[in-house]
Amino acid sequence: MLRVARPASSGGSVKLKISHRAEEFFDLFQESTRNLRETTELLKDLIEDYQDVDLKVRRIRDREHEGDEVTHAIIRRLNTSFITPMDREDIYQLATALDDVLDAVDAVADLFLLHGIEAPLPQMKQQVDVLLRAAEQTEQAMRHLPKMDRERLQPYWVEINTLENEGDQIYRHAVAELFSGEHRAMDV
Repeated sequence: MLRVARPASSGGSVKLKISHRAEEFFDLFQESTRNLRETTELLKDLIEDYQDVDLKVRRIRDREHEGDEVTHAIIRRLNTSFITPMDREDIYQLATALDDVLDAVDAVADLFLLHGIEAPLPQMKQQVDVLLRAAEQTEQAMRHLPKMDRERLQPYWVEINTLENEGDQIYRHAVAELFSGEHRAMDV
C-alpha cells in the first residue's frame, strides 16, 4: 500500500512510504542484478580460464534459468498487485531488459560450444570486462532505486552509457580484426 502523508511541519511536502509488498519488487530487482553480475563473473571465468568449457557453460545456463525464475516472480507479482511502486510498464521493461542481458550472456557461452571455439580472442576478454563492470554498476544502482533518487542514480546511468560505448568500440575493432585477412574463413 502506498501511503501519502502531509505533515504540517514539512511545509506541505508529500512524503511517500512504500509498503512491504511494494518493497518486494525492489528486492526481486536486486536479486536479478546480483544474479546478472554473478553470471557475468562465470562468463569471465570461462573466457579467462578456457578449460572445462562444457561445465562452465552449464553453470552459466543454470544461472540463466535462475534469472528466468526471478523475472517470472516479478511478472507474477506485477499481475497480482493493485498498487505498484513504479509504473507497471516500467517494472515490466526493467525486468525483461535484465532478463534479456542474462539471455545474451547465456547465448554467448553457448556459442563457444556450438562453434567449437578453440580459444577466445583477446577482444572477448576486454568485452567481458566491460560487461562485468556494467553489471556491477547496474547492481549498485538498483540499491538506490527504492528511493527514486535521480541524483544518486544519474552517475550510474552515465557510467553504464560510457561502458556501452566502450563495448561498442571493442566490438567494432574485433570485427575489423576478424576480417583483416589474418584469420581463416572457418574461424570467422
